[in-house]
Amino acid sequence: MFSILIPSLNNLDYLKLCIKSIKKNSSLKHEIIVHVNKGEDGTIEFLKNENIKFSFTKYNAGICEGVNLAAKLTTTNYFLYAHDDFYFCPDWDEILFNEVKKIGHNNFYLSGTMMHNGQIAFNCGESPNNFNEKKFLNEYKNHNLYDFQGTTWAPMLVHKEIWEKVGGFSEEFFPGTGSDPDFNMKLWNQGVRIFKGINNCKVYHFGSIVLRRKINEIYNKPNYGSKGAKLFLLKWGITIKFFKKYYLQSNTKYKKSLVKPDYNISFILNYLICKLYFLYLKLFYNKQILRKSL
Repeated sequence: MFSILIPSLNNLDYLKLCIKSIKKNSSLKHEIIVHVNKGEDGTIEFLKNENIKFSFTKYNAGICEGVNLAAKLTTTNYFLYAHDDFYFCPDWDEILFNEVKKIGHNNFYLSGTMMHNGQIAFNCGESPNNFNEKKFLNEYKNHNLYDFQGTTWAPMLVHKEIWEKVGGFSEEFFPGTGSDPDFNMKLWNQGVRIFKGINNCKVYHFGSIVLRRKINEIYNKPNYGSKGAKLFLLKWGITIKFFKKYYLQSNTKYKKSLVKPDYNISFILNYLICKLYFLYLKLFYNKQILRKSL
């Protein structure tokens, strides 16, 4: 059914729990493909023992390159990108696939809803060692948001056809910050207008453990995230905030597929602010240097 693409960087305890939850709580049959960055903690041996496909780099390829490499091993028509620090709730996949069937075409971007570190606050532990699985499974249905518009979050599901049209994730957003809205912008330019977050499809998120955990250690760049936002602006001419507010209408209740934004006074004023910031970056930042510094 789905090809579940999971990048991982020496995060075996979380990855084991993530894969356990997929096997335990899925209603449909899927293939799991992990991209192993470095793999110094026994991840490769674990995946071999579990007969799980994986791609591998000796270095930290980051999220974008890692997922792109894993995607080359897929055999299904649906790609689901997930973090290795997710715990998938029961029937998550059936809920997503029912939504796909209702849409009836391939131009969509669907996501689940993250709990704990995400859209819904519900703490059942900070790591696999103290995760209260029993409490979580008994109570997660009591904690809800709504189906929301303009999602840019994992776990996200797209069709292989649209993934290949846009070329997957943009690897210049290393190791991943800014890559989600960039991917959405590429989908928007291909005519995708359904960006829907599904309330009933839930995952527990331990909290961006996946690859960003050691960014400051590895690259000594505490302001990394802002550089991802700058790269987005230099690439697209508008800010992530502007794109999410006026195009995706992010975090509002989902009503219907999106349309082109209304070019009202608020849109025009904020668009001009984006252009001023864009010109500032062009004057004071060298694009190539910025990309290399990421």
